[in-house]
Formats: sequence, structure tokens, C-alpha cells
Amino acid sequence: MGTIDIHTHYVPSAWPDLSARVGPGLWPSLRVDSERDAMIMLGETEFRPIGADCWDAEVRLADMDADGVERQVVSPTPLFFSYDKSGDEAVKVARIFNDLALDICAPAPHRLLPFAQVPLQDPDAACAEVDRCIANGHRGVEIGNHVGDRDLDDEGIVVFLQHCAERGIPVFVHPWDMPTSPRLERWMARWLTGMPAETHLSIISMILGGTFDRVPESLRIAFAHGGGSFAFWLGRLENAWHQRPDLVATSALPPSHYTKRFSVDSVVFDPNALRLLVETLGADQVMVGSDYPYPLGERPVGSALESADFLTSAERTAIRRGNALRFLALDAPSVNATTTTLEETYLS
Repeated sequence: MGTIDIHTHYVPSAWPDLSARVGPGLWPSLRVDSERDAMIMLGETEFRPIGADCWDAEVRLADMDADGVERQVVSPTPLFFSYDKSGDEAVKVARIFNDLALDICAPAPHRLLPFAQVPLQDPDAACAEVDRCIANGHRGVEIGNHVGDRDLDDEGIVVFLQHCAERGIPVFVHPWDMPTSPRLERWMARWLTGMPAETHLSIISMILGGTFDRVPESLRIAFAHGGGSFAFWLGRLENAWHQRPDLVATSALPPSHYTKRFSVDSVVFDPNALRLLVETLGADQVMVGSDYPYPLGERPVGSALESADFLTSAERTAIRRGNALRFLALDAPSVNATTTTLEETYLS
């Protein structure tokens, strides 16, 4: 019974010309450099080099086997969210990439679990697209942590989260559009400081903006990258809620009350950081994530977990797979049956 990795990404090996299919604008495209290497382009600008592990299930499964990963949640690369476009355009983009995600995961449907993207700027369209995707085989949805200046307490986004809660659809929140300035353009500082801050802000918006007070407790929602800087600064947030109620006490209860309402992944790289997550949120709110296949991800998958000697055996098992089974609503008997089938396949 291997690890379940809830945070990985895909990029297709090809997709239609979005300018022709969706409409004129600055769209991502793929420059194929070799059978195994490509470059994501944004207009004429190189955005990110990628390899076959983004689209080739055989490569992905070999890496999973090497790391002891039984299953992966395979989510969109946030560049493709298209939240800065019109709702109609974003629907078309979402449909293209959601259907391609099913193709990428099709060779191993019991091990590669696709998550969809939705046009979050249009709540009605987002609800319709996530329903279409779940009916077609997606297992959940990945959303960005904001849409322009609208945070996760925005009325429309709350409607979408209520929809997911009612239908039992797990939601994975990933930062995507970070602030920029000359000070942040060095050393990948947007990724090293901006991403943790963005995730921290999105959790605060769900607490202080009243989202958790308005959505059912059945909502299963998880945040990438260990929840950003939230765990480290929860004490500051709690203090501000009590000391400046005129500005901060906008949630029904103090912030610490809501730590059981969401989960985070374990991509924090350091056992000490993982200890803080477990002590702040509880071992039942942390799941293994890797950010595979990108270079700022964790390989081998779960390496910080394996060196975390402060965890009990039960806590380690919960973080490695048990919590993900609950988040993904995968029942243990079907997992056992699937694993047996896979083992028989490997041995045959």
C-alpha cells in the first residue's frame, strides 16, 4: 500500500492553437524541442521548459514506482487557468485541457486521478464544467487562489465552493498569479516568497471573509505548499482577531477554530516545517504532495515525511495515504482490490 500524492501537474504534449479555437489574445503554446523536451511559450516568450514526465504516463508511472507512490492526483498547470480572459473564453480553454487530462491519465486510471480546471470567473459556468468533468471521469477540481482582485470569499467563488460541497467534489487550491516588482524578479523570488504569501492570504480570506461560516463543513478543500506561511503566522492572526476586533474579527469564531476545516500538502521539504504543520493543524489535516514533475517539487516523494521522527506510526500512515483516501473519498476495499490487481499485473 503505497503513498498517495495529492499534488502533481500535467501539461499535454500538444493542444489546439488557442488563438484560432478560442479567440485572439496572448495564449500559451508548446514549442517541441525533441521527443522528450519542450518549452511552454507565452506568446513569443519562453515560460517554462518541461519534459515527457508532464504528458507521458509511462514515464510518470516509472517515477511513481521508484518513489513508492501508489496514486497521484494529476492537476492542471495553473498557467492554463485563463482567469484573466472572459468567461466564455475560459470555458473553451477548460474544456480543451480537461479532455486532454483524461487522455493523459487513461493508461492507468486507477493510479492517475485527474483533477479539472474551471472558469472560476463565471460561477455558473464553473459549476457546469466541474459537473461535466466529474461525469466524464475527473476526481476533483483544482482552482487558483484568487481571480483578479477577488479572493476566496468572493460571492461567486463561495457559490462554486458550496456547489462542490453539495456534490462531494474535492477542491485543491494552488497559487497562480503572484505580484511582481523589480525586487521580486531576482532569484525566483515570486515563487520563493510570493507563492507562500498568496496561499496564506487565500486561507485568511476564507476565514476572515466568512467563507468557512457559509459553506458546509462537508467541503473537502486542501491548499498547496503546506498552506504557504499560514501555520507559522497563525498566532499573529489569532492575536489580531482578539486585539483589533474592529478590523479583524469578521469571522464568527477566532481563526484557530477553522484549522480543521481544510487540509494542506506536505511540500515543505524540511521535517521541522512538517512538525509545525502537524502541531498547528493536526496530523489528520496533512497529506503527501510533491509538486511533481517540476524542479521546485520534492523528490523522492515524501522524503520530509520519512525523516520526521516525531510522528507516530499511525500519524505517518495517515499523512502518507489515509488522509488522502478521505479527501478523495476513496474507500479502502476498492483501493485494496486495485492494489492487488496492480501487483498481479507486475508479477505476471
